Order: sequence, then structure tokens, then C-alpha cells
Amino acid sequence: MTTSIVLEDVTKTFKLRYHRTIKQVSFAKMRGQETSSVFKAVDEVSFKVEQGEAIGLMGLNGSGKSTLLKMISGVMKPDAGQVLTRGRIAGLIATGAGFHPQLTGRENLYLNAAILGMSERETNRKFDEIVEFAGLGHRLDTQVGHYSSGQNARLGFAIAVHVDSDIFLADEALAVGDKPFKRKCLAKMREIRESGRTIFYVSHAAGQVRRMCDRVIVLQDGRLAFDGGVEEGIHFLHYDGDDEEELADEETGDDI
Repeated sequence: MTTSIVLEDVTKTFKLRYHRTIKQVSFAKMRGQETSSVFKAVDEVSFKVEQGEAIGLMGLNGSGKSTLLKMISGVMKPDAGQVLTRGRIAGLIATGAGFHPQLTGRENLYLNAAILGMSERETNRKFDEIVEFAGLGHRLDTQVGHYSSGQNARLGFAIAVHVDSDIFLADEALAVGDKPFKRKCLAKMREIRESGRTIFYVSHAAGQVRRMCDRVIVLQDGRLAFDGGVEEGIHFLHYDGDDEEELADEETGDDI
């Protein structure tokens, strides 16, 4: 098999500042108080992903999942270690990322598609498919600043899933939106998976991970805590009693 993603001792460090103004910092120093601290959002994480694997990246809030995904996508660079990827990367790191609130949905579609690496010709060719998937109707020519979070999710996901790629990244892609749209997204994710692309999916929803992934990686405080089977990973996190809505039961018998 072809290796798709390799992480070797990847570390990302951030600096937390406790005060906003120079005056506050000066007073804090006069009192002998700390004005900042450093923490490792991702701490010496290593693993390999083969082409075509569907990975569920899980962990509690603040465990470093989104930071890790941003380094895989190339949005961030590690402070130590290395991230190696093979092929074109696409996906949804943050719903509506790259959208300009004063531009219309149509204008943002072209802008966001360009950010994700699509040429204007490719966007023109897929325009009708993207619009139909988003289901925004006449609101496509309304400023995105007037969209709801669900409408932002519709447009952002619709663009991302129509980018031709070898690796598809999704950070809580199905966390926003109504049930019919979530079912449509699950079906599209299944198509992506069956096409042989590598999927890296960040989610707290055990049911969605069960349906979409064949391997789970768990982060705890920025460190790799688990790497293995889906059920074992969910059990490791004590997510066995996940009470999310079981979207698969509402589908027409299809299962991922």
C-alpha cells in the first residue's frame, strides 16, 4: 500500500498571554506575577496513514485535534518534527473559513474554491453540482454575512466535497446543519471513502465515527493516547453510551 500521511515526533507550541495591555503587564511584573506561559498543543505525535484509510481523530476539547489537522493540511507548520503528505489535500477545517461576509454566496463559492485549490475552469464545471448540494436556492446571491451557521455549513461543505483530492480532511464537518443535510453529507462522505481517498475526520460523535472510519486515533493533552480499532478507541474515551441522534437509522437502509 501507498503511505498517504506520515507524522514523526510532531510538536506545536503556543504562548498564552495573561494580560492584554502594556499597563496590565507592567503591574503584573511589579507584583511578581507571571505574564505568560507556554504549552504544547501537540506533543511529539507520530503515526502513519495508508492511502484509502478512514481515520477518526478523537479526544476531549483542547486535546490538540484541530491543531494537528491544521498541520496535516499545511495551514500550520510544526515547531518540531515533520509532517509528510502525498497528493492533493482538500476538506473542511472550519465551517465558512475563507468566506467574506460582504460577498454573496456565489462570489464566496468561487473565492473558497480557489482557496481550496480549484481552478476557475474546474469551479465552472462543478458549479451546478455544488449549488444543488448546498441547497441555498435564491440565497446564493445574498451576502454571506446574512447566512445562518447552518447555511454557512451547507456552502462550505458543498465546496469542499467537490474538490478532487487524494486526502480529505474534515473538522466536525457534520456538527452543524439540519438532519436532512447531515444525511446528505454522510452519503457524500461515503462516496469519498469508496473512491479510495484517505479521510481524516475529527469528531466527538461516536456514531458518525463508527459509520465512516476504520481506525481511531485519540489525543490526550496533545499526546497520542490511542491508535487502533474504532470500537476500542470509542471505549478508550468512554464514549460507548453516545446519545447522539442515530442518523443511519433514518437513512434508507444504507450503511457506511
